[in-house]
Amino acid sequence: MDVYENLKKLNIKLLDPTPKGGIYSITKEFGNKLVYVSGTAPWNSVDENIVGKLGKDLTIEEGQEAARRCLINILSNLHHELGDLNKIKSFVKILGFVASAENFYEHPKVIDGASKLLKEIFGEEIGLPTRSAIGVSSLPWNIPVEIELILELK
Repeated sequence: MDVYENLKKLNIKLLDPTPKGGIYSITKEFGNKLVYVSGTAPWNSVDENIVGKLGKDLTIEEGQEAARRCLINILSNLHHELGDLNKIKSFVKILGFVASAENFYEHPKVIDGASKLLKEIFGEEIGLPTRSAIGVSSLPWNIPVEIELILELK
């Protein structure tokens, strides 16, 4: 399986690295071939920004699109940092933060937007990690979703 062929079939274009929102590393290798990816926003230089809170300003479908964009940004950053997405052996853990109204409880459905795309690109064995979806009262720049993850390299 070639990741880049799958991206092409899904009509997904990798983007320029996302600008950092502070003083930190976008990725950090640790342990035995593990990589931690810092929290990543859904904003990019191609699409209109998605802002607001789930259950107040945005639907679950809009939240899923934001999660999907987060993942595309993560993969774009990884491509630039690692040089080749085919070096990825397995996605270990996704942590998704969802900015939401007080009475919104569908955080896992929102993060499904990222999980579904990972599965489509990498397949179940590599692309379905463990996962947490957490609701928060706000996120930087009024973004609706932020995702960080851990992966293992070959």
